[in-house]
Amino acid sequence: METTSSLLALMSFGHDGWGARFLDGIVVTVEVSLSAYAVSLVFGLLGAGAKLSPYKWLRSIADVYTTLVRALPELLLLLLVYYSGADAIKFLLSFLGDDYEDVEVDPFAAAVMALGFIGGAYMTEVMRGAIQSIPVGQIEAAKACGMSPLLRVRRIILPQMLRFALPGMSNLWLNATKDSSLISVLGSFQDILFMGYRAASTTKHYSYFYTMTALCFLIITLVSMAGIRLLEARVNRGYK
Repeated sequence: METTSSLLALMSFGHDGWGARFLDGIVVTVEVSLSAYAVSLVFGLLGAGAKLSPYKWLRSIADVYTTLVRALPELLLLLLVYYSGADAIKFLLSFLGDDYEDVEVDPFAAAVMALGFIGGAYMTEVMRGAIQSIPVGQIEAAKACGMSPLLRVRRIILPQMLRFALPGMSNLWLNATKDSSLISVLGSFQDILFMGYRAASTTKHYSYFYTMTALCFLIITLVSMAGIRLLEARVNRGYK
């Protein structure tokens, strides 16, 4: 009983507990996941548009992008994009003048762009498949009614694409919350996994704090799944 009480005290929100720091880690994890997911949506839309483009050179670029990202380990890609991306930004800024040579790239922005770039390859395939699932007759009917391309996208393509793409997009969101733990290797973020590692190494209660870390990810997943179910009910209203 005394051992159980002491372990619970380690997760308290007091001065000697790790509860507040784990809560901060959850906030960081959610912030990184949301930001990276938003970036992956942009890459996914651009990639899907390129893959469905009548121009061969655009399709080739999109094919190379999705093939490379899906072929390499995500941790390796994260390190490559994070460090090479930061160096590329510094290199481009150096042409603007000497004052920009020592500019430091924000680690949060670099990590978000790296994770978004990786997730965008998977989002590309999800959105491409969803767009191809839309009945061609509806798009042709919209053209016959005189709808502009932008109006067709807004009224015909996007609403139905979301309905077809939502299951895959939901899985990618759950993957984004888990992949956010990869940023702990960069050493600049105090996310859930980093907090679990620090707490475990400090107190030597490895099993306990790594279990608490797993529970934090489980809570994020359960809340996300509840939101996904509500969103699915919303976009599928009117359909059997």
